[in-house]
Amino acid sequence: MRRIGKPVVIIVAVFIFLFTALSIFGIHNTWGDTINSYIRGVPDIRWGMDIHGGTEVIFEPKSMDSATAEQLNSAETIIKQRLISQNIIDSEVHTDIDKMRIVVRFPWPANTTNFNLDSIIKSIGQKADLTFRKGTDKDYSGDEEKPKGEIILTGSDVVSATAASQRVSLTSPNYQYVVNLKLNEEGKQKFADATRELAASKDKISIWLDNDLISAPSVNDAITDGNAAISGNFTPKTASQLANTISSGSLPIELKTVSYSTISPTLGIQAKNMIKLAAVIAFLIIAAFMIWRYRIPGVVATISLIGHIGLTIAAISGFFSFFSNFTLTLPGIAGIILGIGMAVDSNILTASRIKEELNTGRSIDGAIAIGSKRGFAAVLDENIIMLIISIILMGAFGPQDSLFAFILKPLFFIFGATTEGAIFSFGYTMFIGVICNLIFSVFCTRVMLRSLSKFKRFRDPKLYGGAI
Repeated sequence: MRRIGKPVVIIVAVFIFLFTALSIFGIHNTWGDTINSYIRGVPDIRWGMDIHGGTEVIFEPKSMDSATAEQLNSAETIIKQRLISQNIIDSEVHTDIDKMRIVVRFPWPANTTNFNLDSIIKSIGQKADLTFRKGTDKDYSGDEEKPKGEIILTGSDVVSATAASQRVSLTSPNYQYVVNLKLNEEGKQKFADATRELAASKDKISIWLDNDLISAPSVNDAITDGNAAISGNFTPKTASQLANTISSGSLPIELKTVSYSTISPTLGIQAKNMIKLAAVIAFLIIAAFMIWRYRIPGVVATISLIGHIGLTIAAISGFFSFFSNFTLTLPGIAGIILGIGMAVDSNILTASRIKEELNTGRSIDGAIAIGSKRGFAAVLDENIIMLIISIILMGAFGPQDSLFAFILKPLFFIFGATTEGAIFSFGYTMFIGVICNLIFSVFCTRVMLRSLSKFKRFRDPKLYGGAI
């Protein structure tokens, strides 16, 4: 058995407390009416429409005469992809063919006191015709300005679009946010030919989204590797929105916003606050019971449970850069409660096994080693089952391009479209709960118990629930 030193329990406990505090409160900076989130916490969680309400937007084609039912259905699919790319799973998108309308309902952003609804609506319903053109000339005829330069690339030449940060120049210490584009083979060749031609005169390539000029960099050298970057006055959020809009594709028709209105939550803010209060009270009661019943293993279990809660919050708030903030719905909260219940069960199983081993006369070290091993066997079976169930739910009701979706998506048609976001939310939080359980209730609990047992003052079997 690998030796665990005395300081390990202190290091693990301090890390858990600091990480959980950071995941709850985050790090924010307020500048005027603008709130910048450096590390996201509970305030950055996007609550579902059933909890916090949302917005209903009605789109219709700008040109009603030329729009077809097929175009509307295609536009509906792309709008869904755009919402999913922003990790908004609690949304509803319906097409009314008779009235030639698309109705979109989505939850409010986490910071509802300061958000630009017009920009959100635009990112959802924008046609998003991306073009790279020679020069920056515009055509001023008609009601609006339109680009008139020769087209080099279109959105169909783009394989992928991702937001990133890069240096303003090789000698500058400053960074700027850009959208990096990877081109297909045809686009790679067209872009290489155009940049060779324009590099000689140091001319510009203008980048347009619909009729809006995004960027117009000068061409200094030929670009032949099939990679291009869109630069501009981007923030991390706007760069990510543009990348998502490009990745989801161009709408087949141009849409206009007919109206938008507020959706009232079915649960309400007051009920959400009551849920938070109930969660705190339940945690304190559970912690008190485990400490009273199992003594030191109960204390360790409580610390592990705090880490479990912290990692769960981090996974839904966007704490990690590779996770966007998740839309938390009522079924998602049910999944969190189930995950915490599993964590409590895992810790109680381990503590009970240790207590049983002590009562048979084993030493403290032997009881912790064998009791943890016996408890893990039962915990592992339970967690594997829950992991399989959560993967099935996420695969059947998650985004079309998600893991296992191709195999499991037929289950979606059995249950119906109205349950899609709710069941995916439940499956996601349950999946996170299993991962947290294995990290904290299994690994961290075992490590802290073995470390504590090295202290002379904690060598009394009574402190581990042994016979008095």
